[in-house]
Formats: sequence, structure tokens, C-alpha cells
Amino acid sequence: MMQTIEAVFDGKVLLPGEPLDLNEGTRVRITVEPIEEPEATAPASFLKTARSLQLEGPSDWSERIDEYLYGENM
Repeated sequence: MMQTIEAVFDGKVLLPGEPLDLNEGTRVRITVEPIEEPEATAPASFLKTARSLQLEGPSDWSERIDEYLYGENM
């Protein structure tokens, strides 16, 4: 019975990522093929995301936020 499993090399031995359906002492043939890990990408910054939305609004939004949000002059 042939199995394909993933394992991690700890510097001395290969540690299977899941239990193997083998009896203790069973001889096996192993072919090692490194798994390419996807590169971690940094999440987009809030500013980059906000700019990508291409929102439109009044130019004095930050100065009059309460008025725009609550409809009153605070």
C-alpha cells in the first residue's frame, strides 16, 4: 500500500504530520520532496485599502465630522 504524507524534519528525524498505517519495524522507501511554503504577504495598510475604494466625499470631512455624522453643529 502506497501512502503520500507530509512530514517535518527536526534536524535528526522526519516526523509524520499524521499517523501511519504501518506496523512497528516495517521497512519503507522514502522519497523526499520539499514543500514550497507560500510567501507570507503583509496585509495591506488601512490607508492603501481606503485609497483603493476611491470614495468621494466633502473636502472638509475631517473638520466637520460630527456635523456630517449627527446632523448637528457641536
